[in-house]
Amino acid sequence: MVEPRGEVVVDGVDTKSIGLHDLRRNISIIPQDPVVFTGPVRRNLDPFGEYTDHLIWSALEEVQLRHAVQDLPGQLDGLLSEGGSNLSVGERQLVCLARAILRHNRLLVLDEATANVDHRMDALIQTTIRRKFSDCTVITIAHRLNTIIDCDRVLALDAGEIVEFDEPLALLQRRGQLYDMCRKTGEDMFNHLMHLAKESHLKRSTISEVLEGPETGI
Repeated sequence: MVEPRGEVVVDGVDTKSIGLHDLRRNISIIPQDPVVFTGPVRRNLDPFGEYTDHLIWSALEEVQLRHAVQDLPGQLDGLLSEGGSNLSVGERQLVCLARAILRHNRLLVLDEATANVDHRMDALIQTTIRRKFSDCTVITIAHRLNTIIDCDRVLALDAGEIVEFDEPLALLQRRGQLYDMCRKTGEDMFNHLMHLAKESHLKRSTISEVLEGPETGI
C-alpha cells in the first residue's frame, strides 16, 4: 500500500479519517458516460429501496423526466434496457441527475457530465444542479467554459500541472490560461463569459455582505 500524502478536507472532515465505504456513500458522481442499470426505473434511481414513490417522482419532476416515465408501461416499474438504450443520451444523464437529487449527498462530482449532450440539455442540467445543490460542494470537471465560469473557484490544468487557481473573474483579469481559452471562443462568446463571471462575482459579494451583516460602531 502507498501511504497518502497531504489532505483532502470536505466540510471540515479529512477524508482519511473515515472509512472508504462511508466516503463513497456520501459522494454522488455524474460521469460523462451515464450509468443506467438493466431493470425498473425505480431500481435505477433507488437501488437500495430507501425512498418513497413520492420522493422518486419529485426527483423525476426536477429533471423534467416525469412525463417520460409516466408514458412507460409500468411507470416506475417500467424497464430500462441495458445501458439505457431505450433512452436518449440526454435522458440517461437526467436519470443519473435524478439519482443524485434523491440522495442529496453533500459532495457532487461532475466528470464531463454534459460533454455529450446538446446545449438545451446542458442548460437544463446546469440550472438544476445550481438550484438543487446550492448548499453542497460541487466539483466540476469540464471543457465547456460556460459550465465552470460561474463557479466559486476554477483550477486550470496544463499537461497535468496546476497553472491557475482563483475566482473566475480574477483569472480573467489576470489574463492567464483561462483568459486565453476564453479568448479563443471568439469575441461574442468571450464577452458573454466575462459577463457571466462578473455577474457571479457580484452575486457572491452581495451574499457575503448579507451574511456578514452591517458593521456597528461603539
